[in-house]
Amino acid sequence: MPQLNPNPWFFIMLASWLTFSLIIQPKLLSLTPTNPPSNKTSTTTKTTPWTWPWT
Repeated sequence: MPQLNPNPWFFIMLASWLTFSLIIQPKLLSLTPTNPPSNKTSTTTKTTPWTWPWT
């Protein structure tokens, strides 16, 4: 069964994960978000319970 042979596919998976975690991820994490979260206080809304017609 050739699907179970890990020779080429394991190296490709390992190389792609190392590329992502060592090169791409630090570049993405260094970017500043364009819309930072504000320090607004959250407003709570009062909810009323649902009135079921059969109770």
